[in-house]
Amino acid sequence: MGLKLVFLVVSRVMSLLRLSRRESWWKDAEILMLRHQLAVAERERPKARARLAWPDWAWLALLAGTVPAGRLAGMRLLVTPGTILRWHRDIVRRRWGHLSQRGRSGRPATHRKVRSVVLRLARENESWGYRRIHGELAGLGITVAPSTVWEILKNAGIDPAPRRDGPGWAEFLRSQAQGILALDFFTADLLNGAKVNVLAVIEHGTRRVRILGATEHPVQAWVVQQARNVLMDLADAGTRVKFMIHDRDASFTTAFDEVFRAAGTRIVRSAIQAPRMNSVMQRWIGSCRRELLDRTLVWNQRHLMTVLREYEDFYNTHRPHRALKQAAPLRRLPGNVTDLDRIRVQRRDRVGGVIHEYRLVA
Repeated sequence: MGLKLVFLVVSRVMSLLRLSRRESWWKDAEILMLRHQLAVAERERPKARARLAWPDWAWLALLAGTVPAGRLAGMRLLVTPGTILRWHRDIVRRRWGHLSQRGRSGRPATHRKVRSVVLRLARENESWGYRRIHGELAGLGITVAPSTVWEILKNAGIDPAPRRDGPGWAEFLRSQAQGILALDFFTADLLNGAKVNVLAVIEHGTRRVRILGATEHPVQAWVVQQARNVLMDLADAGTRVKFMIHDRDASFTTAFDEVFRAAGTRIVRSAIQAPRMNSVMQRWIGSCRRELLDRTLVWNQRHLMTVLREYEDFYNTHRPHRALKQAAPLRRLPGNVTDLDRIRVQRRDRVGGVIHEYRLVA
């Protein structure tokens, strides 16, 4: 505040001197400007270009205002007259800008709770645009402009006016998860160089996995029999399947699909080279490879089925799933531990120590 006051006083004095238009003051101002430039040049290195600090150009700008334009043009300055005029305009702009902002209230910022509600409505309702969200907020008694909702969504990277042509795959899979079954083949390499095709199926709702079988040649009779087996297992578990998702592999023949259609299941074929349309199954195959097959030497087909059954049991009874809030498909989360000082954790090795399970013991 002290420097600003001094600068204000000096600027007012210079204004009076400019109005007086005295010849002696012109000369004094010229002398002061030249002396100041010499001081700036002396404090810099001899071969370096002189650099003016903010007080330097502020002082030169004030002094230049008291010198007539004709005499200012004939002076040898470190800067051009245009630079001095620009400095002076900057000083005036900053002064008036500061005064204009002093009494400005502006538009009040959007409350963080309102922003949180808008983002939640957009996240939970993918088909809602900013107008629909604005109407829902009005029904909740929250008064906010539609443009504010639009701005909140845009700043969060959400399209304020999303698609209107029906649900996408993510929304469809979430809404129909309890009745969706996904099925696919994946390959496993044996030590003798053979390549075995493994058929597995996963329930979207519970994330339970069933490994149906493995064969080197998935002929139609074998694949159809696996379809009958999985339907019997689902019937015993009381699970009703509305949709079956699989790709366009030649092994999934018309006879294979007819087994599920006879049970009232609709077949959904994924597009060509579109693994994300069967993303739940593809993620499980990736987990099986990373956690088991890439770390295990499989001797033969019998050994392969042994380790796969072990992994199937581990996956269904112990492995946590984010979609199930870290629970396992066939195991709920235990209650919170109250006495942390008496915790004892025991490890159980599975598949020869490739997979580890942990549990609390008394």
